[in-house]
Amino acid sequence: MPGDRPQLSEEVAAALRGRIMSGELRPGARIRLEEVAAQLGVSITPVREALLTLRGEDMVELEPRKGYVVAPLSKQDVIDLFQLQGDIAGELAARVAERITAPQLDEITLANRALLRARKTADIERLEFELHRAVNLVAQARKLSWFLHVATRYTPARFYAADPGWRAGMRDDHAALLAAFAAHDAATARSVMTRHFTDGASLLVKHLEELGVWS
Repeated sequence: MPGDRPQLSEEVAAALRGRIMSGELRPGARIRLEEVAAQLGVSITPVREALLTLRGEDMVELEPRKGYVVAPLSKQDVIDLFQLQGDIAGELAARVAERITAPQLDEITLANRALLRARKTADIERLEFELHRAVNLVAQARKLSWFLHVATRYTPARFYAADPGWRAGMRDDHAALLAAFAAHDAATARSVMTRHFTDGASLLVKHLEELGVWS
């Protein structure tokens, strides 16, 4: 249906972002519309619309006689993206620590427990997103939260959810964050949340280096 196309193109764009940021699609790699459509089980139209979106984000480029290719992505680009995410998320976490109520802390604690019980990668990915969304709502900073949402589009969430080392670090970070919220310790909340993202950058950079993306 025509009304479904915008949402479908966003899903295709998200899938391609994840493949690019995780190194599955490397800088310079050609993106064939028919192949992507077949892999994702969609028509060509949402793929074309998704690539237009990604071109506007500097994720892909349109080259004469070649079509769409993955845009250059340096190690510093990855570090910069996660530093931006960490800075915004850290500010939001600090505001949460200053204003969080006992019922709000209970709600976030329950969300974290559900995340810790999850075993499937898709469930971990979804529940971690929901936990961070619940935290950001407490900050009552709509525009800042929106900027974080845009910045985290470039995080290959499935890659992290599938990594045992990242999951262990996530558990420790979330425990420290909840303790900071309970103590209304804004400085510690900011530090923990920022580290959560910058550690993610280090993990992704290591992964991309091992793949030889920048060789």
